[in-house]
Amino acid sequence: MKLTWNGHSCFTLETAEGSVVLDPYADGKVPGLAPLRLTADMVLCSHEHRDHSAREVVTLTGNTPTFTVETISTFHDPENGALRGENTIHIISAEGMRIAHLGDLGCELTAQQKDRLHRVDVLMVPVGGYYTISAHQARTLATPLFPRIVVPMHYRSATAGYRFGYDVLGLLGNFTSVCPSESLVYYKGNTMEITKSTRGQTAILTYCPG
Repeated sequence: MKLTWNGHSCFTLETAEGSVVLDPYADGKVPGLAPLRLTADMVLCSHEHRDHSAREVVTLTGNTPTFTVETISTFHDPENGALRGENTIHIISAEGMRIAHLGDLGCELTAQQKDRLHRVDVLMVPVGGYYTISAHQARTLATPLFPRIVVPMHYRSATAGYRFGYDVLGLLGNFTSVCPSESLVYYKGNTMEITKSTRGQTAILTYCPG
């Protein structure tokens, strides 16, 4: 399967059993990011804020994917949704692997919820803080889940040529600094191929507009 980071929390997952876009953002809703025009079999959104729910930017193929999708109901904030509402975690099972997208997770998970995420093959986790869990919280959450591959999302970049994200979000470096250096794999592009033999890592995908 192939995972493509489209910026912010938006990913395209292409598998032998179908394709899906997760959390597409609307035009102009995320500073520094180019408009999205994507194609997939399905769109999944963690919540209805416009930087995560722009279904209109995805052209659906009309094909019905055969992968399965599980959901976990969580909150966008640490006060049971009182500040920002609810959030849905999506777990996609395809090609004998499980891929989890945490959306804008802003709360602690219950023991039962953690059990459902235990040893997923891929964990896409927000790390920017403010609207979601912070870099430290993301690391604390991920470590005991033992995901094979961790992909950080929903952060701010101040790198020359790639300045994007809300000013209130933390930088990617806040997360990578609390990860074991030997786990970090930096990709020159925004895609990675994932098989059952892909080694464990924290995958840093590079935003590529267009």
